[in-house]
Amino acid sequence: MNFTILWFVLLFCGSISAQDDGNATEIQSYHPDMCDLRREFVAIREKLGAVETRLKDSETRLKDSENQIMELRNKERTKVIFSAATGGGSRDIGPFNTDITLIYRTVITNIGNAYNQFTGIFVAPVAGVYHFSIFYHAGGRHMAMLKLYKNNQLIAMTHHHQQDSPGNGGNSVFLQLQQGDQVYVRLAANAYVWGTDYHTTFSGLLHKQK
Repeated sequence: MNFTILWFVLLFCGSISAQDDGNATEIQSYHPDMCDLRREFVAIREKLGAVETRLKDSETRLKDSENQIMELRNKERTKVIFSAATGGGSRDIGPFNTDITLIYRTVITNIGNAYNQFTGIFVAPVAGVYHFSIFYHAGGRHMAMLKLYKNNQLIAMTHHHQQDSPGNGGNSVFLQLQQGDQVYVRLAANAYVWGTDYHTTFSGLLHKQK
């Protein structure tokens, strides 16, 4: 829209009535057409304004939709699942005279690479709700006891006292974690478990991202 032309039309239509009586016949013949043109320009300008408003609203909604799609895609990409066994070639792990962090060296699954097979520590890559489980097998010659920790806080444990027959145990928890929180298992002092690729395991997964 050329607003210079619109301004000229408005000026002409507004000033035409100021002409002298000698040109009255000529004025009357042009006056109605110019004023109609002025009204058409005004109507077109209003329509253009309404169209621009709708376009801006559509652009805003499109941007919001793109952001939501991107957020969903990012969450879909964040998959954290791991499962590992102690390994050790069918041998006892422990007992020791102090608690130790149990290292699960045989990695079965480690999607997201949040579990470290060299330290035995899981580090949360994103904030969210995670599920962890621990299981063990022990021969019965000594007490068996495993403790699940979040950072330095004891969260859960599983154990059985020394007995003549082999024993099995396990536990599982849901934990609200922040990015960088650590989760690991400690073998209690004077306790032991059976170390193989199949019996004593530590597993976890991201249940719901924050």
